[in-house]
Amino acid sequence: MKQHLCTGLAAAALIAALSGCGGSPGTTTTTPAATSPAATSAAPTAGSPTAAAAVDLKTASSSAGNIVVDAAGMSVYFFTKDVKDSGTSACTGACLTAWPPLLTTAAKPAAEGVTGTLGTITTPDGAKQVTLNGLPLYYFAQDKKPGDVLGQGVNDVWYLATPAGEMIRTAASGY
Repeated sequence: MKQHLCTGLAAAALIAALSGCGGSPGTTTTTPAATSPAATSAAPTAGSPTAAAAVDLKTASSSAGNIVVDAAGMSVYFFTKDVKDSGTSACTGACLTAWPPLLTTAAKPAAEGVTGTLGTITTPDGAKQVTLNGLPLYYFAQDKKPGDVLGQGVNDVWYLATPAGEMIRTAASGY
């Protein structure tokens, strides 16, 4: 019993350590690549940010139109409470459980078909969150498979990203 309690406490401490993620000053921008090498990007799990060796953004057709997705086809979103080029994320605390940030370990995010300006901001824990046209990108934890766009329009503050880096403010249909 004592061993199970220690294991449970260690797991809880690890989860707590991984869940803190907000934003801090410092925006780095890059111009999008015309093509990108094969890169790995894991689909997010509910409540945990996704880090990948390299972010490979691309475009996909969805019920909301042409959108930006990660290499695995998972939709990415903008948060209207974020301020463009502020170098910070307005999504903190419990917000990050539902909306994990799109993280990268790559020096420069790469994209295929994305014409907006890619960059990163540094989170308080030192991770790099990907930005598009100066706004941080997020996943929606309830999107479980490529093509899901369940976060579109949530609370009138979460919107899918177009390849040009604009918010799609129309409702998605069919998913």
